[in-house]
Amino acid sequence: MDPKIAQRFHDGILREAARRYGIEPSQVRLLDGFESFMYEFERSDGAFILRIGHSLRRTPNLVRGEVDWINYLAAGGVGVARAILSQDGNLVEQIDDGQGGEFICTGFVRAKEATVTRDQLIDRFFRNYGRLLGGMHALAKKYILPNPAWKRPDWDDPLNLCVEDWLPDGETAILKRYLPLKVHLLSLPRDRDGYGMIHQDAHPGNFFVDNDLRITLFDFDDCIYGHFIYDIAMALFYTSMWEKDTSEFTAHFMPAFLEGYREENRLDLAWLAEIPNFLKLREIDLYAQIRFSYGDKPLDPWSERYMQDRKEKIEAGKPYIEYEWSRFRDYL
Repeated sequence: MDPKIAQRFHDGILREAARRYGIEPSQVRLLDGFESFMYEFERSDGAFILRIGHSLRRTPNLVRGEVDWINYLAAGGVGVARAILSQDGNLVEQIDDGQGGEFICTGFVRAKEATVTRDQLIDRFFRNYGRLLGGMHALAKKYILPNPAWKRPDWDDPLNLCVEDWLPDGETAILKRYLPLKVHLLSLPRDRDGYGMIHQDAHPGNFFVDNDLRITLFDFDDCIYGHFIYDIAMALFYTSMWEKDTSEFTAHFMPAFLEGYREENRLDLAWLAEIPNFLKLREIDLYAQIRFSYGDKPLDPWSERYMQDRKEKIEAGKPYIEYEWSRFRDYL
């Protein structure tokens, strides 16, 4: 978390946030949170999550755009953790931090906690995963933002994509791989059938799965306007990440995933060719984020594992996953 945000937070902020959602501070339990303070609580009407972010990271209007999108998806039948109203009937509550900024509070229905397990990585789960993103993209084509001030950034907005700022001096070889890739992706069409609001981070760490393999997606903090194929590439990126043979996993995962996706939404076959490009975008973006956050030595085991030989792979131009993507043309 940004130290400038952490040093402004105190018990008085938590007490006020709890009051606005009709609970006592003693009723909330702190959860892990990377960019925001996250709590869980229960009331007579159910179990919920309280997120307390800050205007230094997201403006109140950007958060309003996020929760409006979430509740639009929920109303459309997509499996998401919807946002709830405060005691005063607001989806977003603002609390002055006394230093010229605001803490921004939002509440969400708490999904039943059940992370996906290794033995659940079967075709039925992959199809449900595809249906989830397909349903979200189908609704994105019809989404009308109720207030232009709430618009979320596009994928290439400096608010979202900061590779050039995050990479330390001296990473010229990485930039030589990144800059032509960015130019290519900027040239892609942004028509309604292939571009709209996406989650951008719909990986297994951001959803829960019940015993019937139904998925509830949450953490829309990074939602943006982007290419639908980017969401698909992101799902493959993270799901395949620790597989010994990513090509073999791709051959198993993608047909079932795309079958489920096609039940809800259709994409032009030309987008298949962009999967490796969006995989590479995420690979470089994540590399830059970790370098910016930790320097040369990642402090957590996940980042350390990801960064193993990553610099050399990117500089060599090695694809994130080696595959003949046109093989999936019958599934999309």
